Amino acid sequence: MKPTQHSYIMEHDNEAIRLDMKTDFGRLARQAQWAGIKPGMRVADIGCGSGITSAYLQRLVQPDGSVVGFDASAERIAYATEHYGSNGVEFVCGNVYEPLVGPGEFDFVWVRFVLEYHRAGCSDIVKNISKLLRPGGILCLIDLDHNCLNHFGLSARLERAINGITEILEQKHDFDPYVGRKLYSFLYDLDYHDIAVEVGTHHLIYGQLSEVDAYNWTKKVEIAAHNSGYGFNDYPGGYDEFREEFMNFFADPRRFTYTPLICCRGSKPLA
Repeated sequence: MKPTQHSYIMEHDNEAIRLDMKTDFGRLARQAQWAGIKPGMRVADIGCGSGITSAYLQRLVQPDGSVVGFDASAERIAYATEHYGSNGVEFVCGNVYEPLVGPGEFDFVWVRFVLEYHRAGCSDIVKNISKLLRPGGILCLIDLDHNCLNHFGLSARLERAINGITEILEQKHDFDPYVGRKLYSFLYDLDYHDIAVEVGTHHLIYGQLSEVDAYNWTKKVEIAAHNSGYGFNDYPGGYDEFREEFMNFFADPRRFTYTPLICCRGSKPLA
């Protein structure tokens, strides 16, 4: 059966704010410039979320470039249009599993932190959005690997809980903590040329906890972990006891947390 759009596991009233807080222009610019973004390009930002990434990409294609942000959430598109819509940036509500008709062809398609939420259908999504690119255009895929699983300093029961939550998110919520390692194969299978891969870190957390990391990970626990369906059987106090232990662990400056980031880019075949 063909995969379909499904519920977003991080959905909550302040998700747009979380996305704005955790998006860093310097990191995004380095990634996009490595991938080959240039002034004058027409860019598609797939899974644009709050719209901040589209606004940042628009800076990089000036003068004369433009960006269209696509997202499945009507609420997110409304937020993006209000906060980041301009003459060079527009936003469209669209299902990434269906043809994104009407916008025309693009020189550069950007897909960052999207495929991790579509475990069963990520390959189909890449095939679909590849149709947006003109021949010779660039497709840039960026995502995490071993997502949310690399911590040192955990108790045995906290480590079991994190692994158990992740397994349920995979099985029941279409989450893919290992999608980063798959990105190269998606472009290879579509016969893309000049494929390049770069591996780095996204989360790299040690010492005193920053306000952004504290907010981001608190929401991960309060939304994704809480709503996962995990039983928290090691915790007599259930989810609340788990949350307290995790937040105490995460606030400890001895804690070490990291997540690998994989960037992959390629050029669409000319024929």
